[in-house]
Amino acid sequence: MPPASSGAPATHAVALTPASPSTPSTPPDDARMAPGGPGYRRMSFALFLAGVATFALLYSTQALLPLISGDFGASASTASWTVSAATGALALCVLPLSALSERFGRRTLMTASLTVAVAVGLLVPFAPSVGWLIALRAVQGAALAGLPASAMAYLAEEVRPRALVAAIGLFVAGNSIGGMSGRIITGWIAQAWGWRWAVGVVGALAVLCALAFRALLPAPRHFTPGTLSVKSLARTVRSHLSNPLLCRLYAIGALFMTVFGAVYTVIGYRLTEAPFSLPQGVIGSIFLVYLVGTASSAAAGKLVARLGRRGALYLGAGTTAAGLLLSLSSDLLGVLLGLVLITAGFFAGHAVASSSVSRTATEGRAQASALYQSAYYVGSSAGGTLGAVAFHAGGWGGTVALGVLAVVGVVGITLYGTRVARVGAAAAHH
Repeated sequence: MPPASSGAPATHAVALTPASPSTPSTPPDDARMAPGGPGYRRMSFALFLAGVATFALLYSTQALLPLISGDFGASASTASWTVSAATGALALCVLPLSALSERFGRRTLMTASLTVAVAVGLLVPFAPSVGWLIALRAVQGAALAGLPASAMAYLAEEVRPRALVAAIGLFVAGNSIGGMSGRIITGWIAQAWGWRWAVGVVGALAVLCALAFRALLPAPRHFTPGTLSVKSLARTVRSHLSNPLLCRLYAIGALFMTVFGAVYTVIGYRLTEAPFSLPQGVIGSIFLVYLVGTASSAAAGKLVARLGRRGALYLGAGTTAAGLLLSLSSDLLGVLLGLVLITAGFFAGHAVASSSVSRTATEGRAQASALYQSAYYVGSSAGGTLGAVAFHAGGWGGTVALGVLAVVGVVGITLYGTRVARVGAAAAHH
């Protein structure tokens, strides 16, 4: 039986959009970077560091929510907005900032985004109230919006197609390392000196990552600047949204992130309660399971080669669902194993879906990636808020129910894509 595919043609997916004047023509394969070639290692490490800084800053308060609740006398759902405001602002701003990257360049915009985000990160520890903290986090999320879509577009333009999944997998791996290290660092520092010192240290580390990123990232060789045009942007976005395959990928990214956002926003509250009653430093160390996400996202290319894109999505969804059910255990080891499976499934699914977007959109790649990132972070914001509400209403079982519902949505969308591809293949055969 042949492996499942993404629903796109076997070669590069044919663009269903008119050519964007701000998008360069696709260069020949031998002009782009590839593993072992000049600049590839520097590029990979630079974007890896960008991913580390992005996720460390974006989720710097997530492991600290119980402490923030106690400091400000805020409920879990209110404190969760220190995460949801950042991811929600990122979702709103990623598309307009991606348009700026078409005019001023991917590297320029990524550098500016990290600069503003780390500057705000150094102000976050001084927030006088939970309202100010949420506002600063929203500004930080908006600043970070310039990085994800621009990074995906940079890779699509500068890396050979056959190496694209692996290159994006390394960027996503940086996300997982950033998310993990940020939470572990904040957990132990907060236990000793409080949550303000914890987020301050994360901000300082992000400064170092931003400086190294700018020094290492090679100048783009295949980017052609365009002019800013609202009409052109709207036409490109409308064309992407009329592409059924891209819309399915956007929905899959949002649903995967809904699960992830809900689980990791609420898990700290669960582990501080009986029967676990863990201290803050130990709760922060729970995020070592992100290393599993690093491995699964980096292995996404091999999964796709063996199972096809839809097969890899099924595997990611199944692994995530198994982890959700296992996390219902009252035994700490069972909960940890559940988190391992949830993390592995999520990062694999995200790497496959995001690379499929870059592969499908041969024109207007920055906007296509921006729409994926918008959907992805809408899922994160919704997952964090709804996960906290579900936890308040039904405990951990309520959060798991929300996650399982989102996974069912991923499987349903992928099954529909499988059916569409088979009908199209049969029509082409006849």
